[in-house]
Amino acid sequence: MRAARLSGWRQPLDLVDLPDPEPPEGGVVLKVLACGICRSDWHVWTGSDPDVSLPHVPGHEYCGEVVATGPGVRRWRVGDRVIAPFILACGACPACAAGEQTTCANQVLPDFTAQGAFAEHVAVAHADANLTTLPDAIAPELAAALGCRVTTAWHALTGRAALRPGEWLAVFGGGGVGISALLLARGLGARVVVVDVVQEKLEYARSLGADAVVDARAGDVAAAIREITQGGAHVALEALGVTETACGALNSLRKLGRMVQVGMPAGPHTEMTLPMDVVYSGQLAIYGTRGMPAWRYPDLLSFINAGQVDLSPLVTRRVALSGAADELALFDGPAPPGVAVITDFAN
Repeated sequence: MRAARLSGWRQPLDLVDLPDPEPPEGGVVLKVLACGICRSDWHVWTGSDPDVSLPHVPGHEYCGEVVATGPGVRRWRVGDRVIAPFILACGACPACAAGEQTTCANQVLPDFTAQGAFAEHVAVAHADANLTTLPDAIAPELAAALGCRVTTAWHALTGRAALRPGEWLAVFGGGGVGISALLLARGLGARVVVVDVVQEKLEYARSLGADAVVDARAGDVAAAIREITQGGAHVALEALGVTETACGALNSLRKLGRMVQVGMPAGPHTEMTLPMDVVYSGQLAIYGTRGMPAWRYPDLLSFINAGQVDLSPLVTRRVALSGAADELALFDGPAPPGVAVITDFAN
């Protein structure tokens, strides 16, 4: 199979021919139909993730068609089109039995602890516990985002912070997760203010229905949000994983507000100094979140199929496998609005 492989940190990806993966016991092999290029892939590319060793095939935001099944697979057959979450939970441990699949101690993560989906094929462990049928009405390039960014935002808003209609959501970071949160929150009936430092991203967010946008370069972000929302946001979503925006998110909240940490802290941001006086005096709640349990897919798909949200503006760039490295490098600076998805695996 053709794959884009990382052989050195921050180096161009090598286009190589590799043996097709074999399906693991209880797992399947997918022909990859589309794979998103995510900021988490950038963390892999830069060497920030300690689980990754070289050489390595990145990619964790994918959908595909089953081309082989391993022993023990009951639910899936060759030819099925499926979506896979980026956290492949075992389905058998106490955490999985409790529905908390994202905390499974036996989880497999393509792109991090296993070879990823910047390739024509990818092996998917624990298939029966994780895969969901890809509806015909959802294009593969959009379905790829249902493996990470959209599902992560959905679970953050509905499974962790419990965003309610009429509430104000402050989104810190107008990238893929942030725009997903904007679109989903609007569908849920919330009001949304988006914060970023890139004017193009702010304009894009406004065009997608943001009630307000704040340029973080212009002054006190938290004060601006408190003025816009007449007292502070009810929920703040941090989508970058950096100290400055985490602090800004907490300071933007009204009393009894909720902050959900979506961005993955890495490098110097794994330990942060946060305004705990604000947490104490405001009686704030801080939620961590990572991915979405697979059992929640029907809830999200029903929301999409009912016309509550149009996610099509999310995907702004369709690229070839050979273009993946250039997209990763864009995360070193202000990346352009929207999401890039690999749809051409032959070039």
